[in-house]
Amino acid sequence: MGDLVIGARSGAGEPEDPGSRTADSVGDPGAGGQQADRSGGRTAAGVAAESGTGDDEAADTPGEARPAKSDTASREHKQRSFWKELPILIGIALVLALVIKTFFVQAFSIPSESMQDTLQKGDRVLVDKLTPRFGAKPERGDVVVFHDPGGWLNEEPEQSGNGVLRGVQNVLSFVGLMPSADEKDLIKRVIAVGGDTVECQGSGPVKVNGVALDEPYVYPGTTPCGDKPFGPVKVPDGGIWVMGDHRNDSLDSRFHMDQPGGGSVPVGNVVGRAFVIAWPASRWNTLPVPDTFSQPGLSAAGAFAPPALGLVGAVPVTLLIRRRRRRAEAAG
Repeated sequence: MGDLVIGARSGAGEPEDPGSRTADSVGDPGAGGQQADRSGGRTAAGVAAESGTGDDEAADTPGEARPAKSDTASREHKQRSFWKELPILIGIALVLALVIKTFFVQAFSIPSESMQDTLQKGDRVLVDKLTPRFGAKPERGDVVVFHDPGGWLNEEPEQSGNGVLRGVQNVLSFVGLMPSADEKDLIKRVIAVGGDTVECQGSGPVKVNGVALDEPYVYPGTTPCGDKPFGPVKVPDGGIWVMGDHRNDSLDSRFHMDQPGGGSVPVGNVVGRAFVIAWPASRWNTLPVPDTFSQPGLSAAGAFAPPALGLVGAVPVTLLIRRRRRRAEAAG
């Protein structure tokens, strides 16, 4: 009845087509329908639909502000995600550092002046720990870090009296980001290896298998023998003879000849070869093997190599000559 009344009041002679009713007039029967505009018989919803305004505009207006809210929410979500992921990233970094320190490279701090001027006290060097795991052995001229063979370091390593600082140092040294204060390690230069005969008489030079070394790395003002001439000494197999570059301020192999090994260091005690000065940045430099250790005949086996090679080459030549002679005699 209400719909018919509205149609009648609109002035239309024909009954209203049910399909032409707006959603608003059908969807709100509790309000008794919408009152028609007396002037045109159109509902307010119809006017809004014809003019293109109304609910569509109302829907569009909030939609324009949505991107701003969405961007803010996205930024907040990214910030929360970063703080959630940060502990994971730190954990991964520490695990990687531990793996690198254990198997690849480790940092060591220089505790004394025994390697001046090559290394200064307080320098940080990086030590290659990977190649020894594949069977590489120290070579003459290498600067190596090694564990105390026993009796070389009589003093206990100094530790900080601050418990917090000591704890931080222990954690950082455990993952390889800082040298350990507990390890009894030394750093010296390899002068001779197992099987070599090494000596230094008077003021020098140092001789390895009778070949004199030219040592420009020795601390200025000191002699190659320093204050401790020695030798000749035969380095046992599986050992190395080490000396500091500051020959007057290094308690090296020369001062431990009365101990097992005759002053040599077991190869198994070698941690690795120092290959670069990493800190301070002003002293960054590599640690190559000096040219003097590339001299011909320096190796203990070098003097026997040419005759041995000649003998090996002569055997097949002699056999070939004999075979040709036999063929010639048989043919004749």
